[in-house]
Amino acid sequence: MKKAALALAVSCASFAAIPAFAQDSNPAVSGNYQPSQAVGSGNWFIGANVGRTNGSDTGGFGSNVSGFNPLHGEQGRRTGYGLLGGYRWKVGPDLGLGLEAGYTDLGNYRVKNVFEADQNVDQKNTKNALRGWMLGVNGKINLVPGWYLSGHGGYFRANDNNNNYNNSVGQDLGFSNGGRPNRGSWYAGVGTGWDVNEHFGVGLTYDYFHANAGKVMDNTTGETSVGLKRSTGIISLAGEYRF
Repeated sequence: MKKAALALAVSCASFAAIPAFAQDSNPAVSGNYQPSQAVGSGNWFIGANVGRTNGSDTGGFGSNVSGFNPLHGEQGRRTGYGLLGGYRWKVGPDLGLGLEAGYTDLGNYRVKNVFEADQNVDQKNTKNALRGWMLGVNGKINLVPGWYLSGHGGYFRANDNNNNYNNSVGQDLGFSNGGRPNRGSWYAGVGTGWDVNEHFGVGLTYDYFHANAGKVMDNTTGETSVGLKRSTGIISLAGEYRF
């Protein structure tokens, strides 16, 4: 009887130890990034952001980075939007890396004009702010459960502004713009935020989109110089949903 009771106790203890042993033998399911998923697994995701672009004292496209104050309604500062989608792999217990594609508009839409008579929401014809397609890579690291740091960057296919980068004064002085239309460049950004759960997170981001107007040529002398830079930064509130 004692031997049977001892054998039963040993068996129960062995079965109780199986879950703990299995967890220790599978360390891939751990960490602060998507903690219920194994290293090597991944997720499709979609994200969106809305924020304020940096302004320009000359009323340009936001190349005055040094005076950035998103709360100051300076001429040239506008509301920007972005949409991203892609796939991210869990490459370490706390780290995810992935690919992304999306589109950004840095000031051509004025949503409040919905409530204004005879005012267009789409103002591309008058503002012609920087906009274009993105294709790049992204990374996300969760230092503690919930809190993350993020970064991304890649190729930016900017709009060509209808090949009209210079104002009428410059044209009257005999200058013309040159370079190829639909020129490509690059974008990069960083952010931080909080994962509400493994599917949804919110945060604050800063993104910089590099683009320029090619070269400006003096039609009389043939001399060229760098045109007006259209590079634009934006501070945004961002959200992401992971499937």
